[in-house]
Formats: sequence, C-alpha cells, structure tokens
Amino acid sequence: MKFSHTNQIFIAVGVVFFTAILCFFSTHFMGYRAIALVLLMVTSLIAMFFDVVPVLVAATLSALIWNFWFIPPRFTFHITYSEDLLLFLLYFFIALVNGLLTVKIRQAEAKARDKEEKELTIGLYNTLLNSLSHELRTPIATILGTVDTLKDEDKILSLEQKAELFHGIETASLRLNQQVENLLNMSRLESGNLKLSLDWVDMTEWGHQLINKFSLDAQHRKIALEVVNDLPLFLLDVGIMDQIAGNLLRNALQYTANPVPIFLRIGLENEQLEIKISDEGPGFPKDLIPLVFDKFYRLPHTIPGGTGLGLSIVKGYVEASGGTIKLRNLDPGCEFIIRIPAKTSYVNYLKNE
Repeated sequence: MKFSHTNQIFIAVGVVFFTAILCFFSTHFMGYRAIALVLLMVTSLIAMFFDVVPVLVAATLSALIWNFWFIPPRFTFHITYSEDLLLFLLYFFIALVNGLLTVKIRQAEAKARDKEEKELTIGLYNTLLNSLSHELRTPIATILGTVDTLKDEDKILSLEQKAELFHGIETASLRLNQQVENLLNMSRLESGNLKLSLDWVDMTEWGHQLINKFSLDAQHRKIALEVVNDLPLFLLDVGIMDQIAGNLLRNALQYTANPVPIFLRIGLENEQLEIKISDEGPGFPKDLIPLVFDKFYRLPHTIPGGTGLGLSIVKGYVEASGGTIKLRNLDPGCEFIIRIPAKTSYVNYLKNE
C-alpha cells in the first residue's frame, strides 16, 4: 500500500514518538547511549519504506528527541559534556546519511528493469552495506569506548594518556568524515550538479601544501615531490585537485607497507597538466586494472577498509575537469597518470585562449 507524502510524514513522526515514549520508560535499564541505537534502527526501518522527506524528518526529529529527553541534563537542549555533544552530532550525521543512503539504494533497486539489473543492484547494496557497517561501526566503537574511559571518575589519567585518547577520537572522527565525503562526492558526480570553481593555481606550491596535509597520515613515510622547472600557472578547481590527488595518496599509504616510498610528480605534457602518483608496492593484477575505477569495486584479498568509492570518485572528477586518468604497473609498484587540459599563464600572457 502506497501512502501519500503527507501521510508518510505523519506516520514517520508517530513511529519516532512512539518508540521514544517506550524508550523513555526504559531509560534506567538501557541508558541513553543504547536508546540512540534504537532510534537509529527505527530511522533505518522508515527509510526502507518511505520517501526522502519523511526520512529526513524522522532523522532530525529522533536526534532532537534523543537530545531533549535522554541526554543529561534531560528536558533541555543544553548538553553539558563535550563528549555527549560529540555523540549527538555523530548520531545526527549518521542518521541522515544512513537514512538517505537506504532510500537511494531502494530507489535504484526499484528502477531495475530486468532480473540481471536487479541482481546487480542487490549486489552493490550488499557490498556497500557491508563496507559501511564496518567503516562506521569501527570508529563509533572507538569514540564510545574512549568517551567512557574519559568519563570514568575512578581512573586517574595523565595528560599524556588524555592526549592519546583525544587523538583516538580525532582519528575516528576523521575516518567517519572521509566516508561521508566520499558518499556526498559520488552523489554530486552522479547528479550532474558538479560545477567547477576555477582559479589560477601555482602547482609547485600546491604540491608542497598537499604533502604537508598528509604529513601526519604518512607517519614518517617518504612522499617525494618532483616538479618540472618553470611551470606556468594553471586555471583549475583547486578543491577538486585536492580530492583527486588526496584519494590517490591515501590509497598509496593504506595499501603499501612502510617504508615503501611514494612519489608525486607534476609536469607539462602536450600543453596539458600532467600529475603522476606512483609507489613501489605490489601493484595491481594486470587483468583487474580495467575494473579498479568501477564504483564499489575492491581488489580481492585487500585489507579491510573503505567502500570502493575512492578511485571511482577520482575518475569522475578527472573527467569532469575534461581530463583522463590511466593506471599502469611498474617494476616494482604502480603509477596513476592524470592529464588535464587547462589554460596556462606565464604571468604576463595567457596561453590556450
């Protein structure tokens, strides 16, 4: 039975309130953190049957109710502890992403026209759901465990121990943020709403800034920068260039062992910007190279982590910039070659206008 849009909203609101009332009388047994998981499950179930707007309403309402009714101090939107504020923000973020993702997958499955397309959709759903369940569960568990340790009044922690715990929270939060960014970026690419914000970029300066951003992730790994002398300025979207190179560097760091070096080379080839990112790791199986840029594809026997969206997003951004990307194996290692046509300027005059 298909409910109207208005009825879906009323039903979603009613289900959230009914669940919250039941949890309200069980607060002493469950604790407010466990109630968050119950409300999150209800939001996920609503997303399996209703449209986007009712899901957004349910996710927002459940977050506000959890804050007002359950997070100390109760019956106020004020949150005393920074740890609880962090949990509230994470809950709201995850509820929205989880609900929207479920709706998108359900809509994709509904559009399948034959059995083969439906099987493919279900396969992608399972792949993405399995990856996300791991990628979201692990950092959330880290944050919850760390927060409990920090709030335990019986434990006397040194400044060094507290700093280490807060670093763990920061790392887990960044991991969550990266997964959300990947989903949002893929949504922008598929919707066709990506608009380039062009500006003149000094690629030498850009390369140094990029490596500095990855200095913490590299953990003393060598990321070598090579830039051709006398490069012109390029008219590019620097945010998209950060996404392209950042995803490739992140992959190289994750899937190669220390102390394997990583190389970032920037040059000019046939009036096009050329960026090469290579490493001396194990490389890719030759017969699987054509598949690595597919959505949700991950090489067999790779270490856990990621949703298989990184390289697909890289290809989408490169093509949106009018460029090309190729992958080839080296001996040892592999190399990604990106070429993007762009206007150039040697300060006093423009080329390619």
